[in-house]
Amino acid sequence: HHVADEEIALALIDLDSFKQVNDHYGHVIGDQLIRQCAEIMREICGEEARCYRLGGDEFAITMMGPVAGNILEGICRKIIERLGKPLQLGKREVVVGASIGLSRSNGRDGLGSSELLRRSDVAMYASKRAGKMRCTWFSEDLDRNREAQREMDTELRRALANEEFQMHYQPLVDAESREIVAVEALIRWTRADGQQVGPHIFIPVAEESGFINAIGVWALRRACTDALAWDGIMLSVNISAAQLRNPEFPIQLGHILEETGFPAERLELEITETCLVLDPVVAERNLAVIRGFGVNISLDDFGTGYASIGFLRQFRFEKLKLDRSLVVDAGSDEGSRAMMLSSITVARALNMGVTAEGVETEEQATMVRAAGCDQIQGWLFYKAMPADQIDQHLSRAAAASEWPQPAIYKGVA
Repeated sequence: HHVADEEIALALIDLDSFKQVNDHYGHVIGDQLIRQCAEIMREICGEEARCYRLGGDEFAITMMGPVAGNILEGICRKIIERLGKPLQLGKREVVVGASIGLSRSNGRDGLGSSELLRRSDVAMYASKRAGKMRCTWFSEDLDRNREAQREMDTELRRALANEEFQMHYQPLVDAESREIVAVEALIRWTRADGQQVGPHIFIPVAEESGFINAIGVWALRRACTDALAWDGIMLSVNISAAQLRNPEFPIQLGHILEETGFPAERLELEITETCLVLDPVVAERNLAVIRGFGVNISLDDFGTGYASIGFLRQFRFEKLKLDRSLVVDAGSDEGSRAMMLSSITVARALNMGVTAEGVETEEQATMVRAAGCDQIQGWLFYKAMPADQIDQHLSRAAAASEWPQPAIYKGVA
């Protein structure tokens, strides 16, 4: 319809928490929300831009003219700002928010409408990944990133089939006796060409594609199988947000405990607060089932995010893990030390165990022990290692304990 040299810009808008509102309050309220958002968008677009609803909670805005892109970006920022404020739905106030992707054609580059839609879609997902409530312009890099992610996802599927993953275990020691009391299972990936890929690189890709569920189940089964022989030692395994959101997860966990015969009370699942903040309803439901098995839940990375002391009371944890950064800062900074001490005090009052992570010096070990941590994890004592090395450490410790040395001798409580 338009003059050949005219710029066209297209925004794709996806409401951020529409699904939660629908699940929580039902479709009637959900429909009201869609109507209200549509009204807001139409009002902000005014005469100059055209707004469409594509279905579900997705909207599109198109704009033509010499500086269409700039004007459209301005409109989108207004929409985000407006949707960041609570909407009145009947008696309820709901905050919904939006993620937006933008793309443009100068009219001469031969981009069809379906390619513009695809580009805006890719950009919109980038907005969601970057933490929602924002708009992102499409760039070629986003396509390349997506391509790289798809390739890695294919590689991960192959890696699982070809047994390229291994589990390593990092021991945790008792703060007083310094004997090994627990191990944390950590996944490692060595590709066929011998190159190691860190979990911080491949786990987010697996979370994005949903393949994390298969990797997570494999890791749990492997860890339970390995740790079965380590009598009386707790095994902790990290669970990602995507696994905790998966309604099948408790069922899979039940199967693994049954198959391996691993005692539930020796298993501890480590979750981060993000898991609970993102989707508290499903997370709570899953955690309740998991607790029913007798499995322990521990809160990982405490002190890095928004988990507050109130958060500890709301969700019950058997254990609190103080993040390495908090431990390091507490050594030098009064505020961090105060935060660490008060967290430990609250954890103790709520009957939680407390572990300090990332302890690398004797000073840190002394400090966290004095502060009330009962377990310590870190390079000062042990790095992560394969299962057979854990076997050796434990049998050595067992041999040593037959000759009680005064220094480590503990009276039986």
